[in-house]
Amino acid sequence: MRSSILLATALAAAGCGLVGCSEKVAVPATELSAAAAASSRAAALPPPDTGNAPGVQHHVDLMPGQGADVAGGLDLVASNGEVAMTGTVTGLKPRSVHGFHIHQKGDCSSADFKSAGDHFNPTTQMHGNPATSPHHLGDVPNLQADAEGKASVNTLIDGVTLGDRGPDDLVGRAVVVHADADDYTTQPSGNSGDRIACGVIR
Repeated sequence: MRSSILLATALAAAGCGLVGCSEKVAVPATELSAAAAASSRAAALPPPDTGNAPGVQHHVDLMPGQGADVAGGLDLVASNGEVAMTGTVTGLKPRSVHGFHIHQKGDCSSADFKSAGDHFNPTTQMHGNPATSPHHLGDVPNLQADAEGKASVNTLIDGVTLGDRGPDDLVGRAVVVHADADDYTTQPSGNSGDRIACGVIR
């Protein structure tokens, strides 16, 4: 064991004699600063985009408008080229029907929620029944409240994405509940009345 340690020490000393261990290689300050700047830029970059990856969940918290007591929570997840929306909306009139849409702007700041803009319609289609064509990409089936004023949401939205920052991306858009049923015919919004709840897809 002792002889092994002595041999290793001797080899290290011989190596130093050949290359000069006592001399340090100086790195120019400009190279050091450039490397530090590159490292800083890398640390500042945003995390990789999920790009409509299956299983990545987004959420909406609905808040009531003036004179309404409507609230709820919705989850959205990409699935097989579609977006699945599930959740519950409460505070509706018993057994009532309500228009339900995704709107262009993620802005629920105004009292009447008109700050959310028109229906999400990047393909410039006519408004219509989401079960047929043509229709806005933001057209979603009407909400049907039960005897307690609660509506369950379980629907698939075709032709849209989540988080890929493309023209069909739903992230950052508003989800709006209307006071009346959507007739799926009247342009441009189905004659569905006032906006009684609004929330942004996060």
